[in-house]
Amino acid sequence: MKLSNTPVDSINMFDRDIFIKRDDLLHPEFSGNKARKFAYFLARDFPSVEKLIGYGSPQANSLYSMSALAKLRGWELDFYVDHVAAHIKTQTEGNYVAARANGANIIDLSECPDREGRSSEQYITDKILVDEPNALFVPEGGRCEYAEFGVAQLAKEIIDWAEETSQQTLTVFLPSGTGTTALFLNKYFIESNVNIRVLTCACVGGDDYLNLQFTELSQEKAFHPKIISLPKKYHFGKLYRECYEMWKRVGEQGIEFELLYDPIGWLTLEAYVNHCGEHGPIMYLHQGGLLGNCSMLPRYKRKFG
Repeated sequence: MKLSNTPVDSINMFDRDIFIKRDDLLHPEFSGNKARKFAYFLARDFPSVEKLIGYGSPQANSLYSMSALAKLRGWELDFYVDHVAAHIKTQTEGNYVAARANGANIIDLSECPDREGRSSEQYITDKILVDEPNALFVPEGGRCEYAEFGVAQLAKEIIDWAEETSQQTLTVFLPSGTGTTALFLNKYFIESNVNIRVLTCACVGGDDYLNLQFTELSQEKAFHPKIISLPKKYHFGKLYRECYEMWKRVGEQGIEFELLYDPIGWLTLEAYVNHCGEHGPIMYLHQGGLLGNCSMLPRYKRKFG
């Protein structure tokens, strides 16, 4: 099971070479960056744990990765979602279907009469964890201190590669949901006193939301990555022609990316490269998540051809 030491490739985008850290080549059951975030749970013993509890979208990469983790460790998985749309229940591929096949118990909170307006996290805290002494709770997208363990390994790999290839400086770019990977990467680079810094963009909830996630993970502002903003607001999960065109454009370079985060990431990186005058080496972190393309791509094709 490959969970570390991924290669670095190079593609030509925006009239320059961009290095690609190929975390999409990690074991497919852990879907790229989830292999890093969940590495702690594979490396440690949890003798009292019998169940994994999480929450998020019914199409999230984290749902499938948590189902794979639970299956591997012999745990149950209870995964709470706000709502499962009818079209998701009829899918034959994707994260939802694969997680169910792994034995995940996906709980639709819209059908729970005692929810009483609570968020998924609050419902789990108030109603579930009090009666689950042998459960391990993982916040949405793996946003927790445990993720630092695996992300530190990723940072070490990038530092080693930069030294081996004589990169005097390096900018690492990745699109963010909760910002966990970006924050812990940047923290490790700063603490290691290397000339590598992280840039990111908000794909869920905007810049204010992402800054809040950074603060919850670390009060030290110096560790927070720089957020690059686009003038246009992109709503998470909504289909945009320019996102589809960017996805196809970068795919022509021979590497497939996923369709939720990466199109926003590449659009942001293009704007950054074209307007900031950045000429130093850039590494794009490919975080995997390709399993979701089998449900996203038909939606794009139906809308845009």
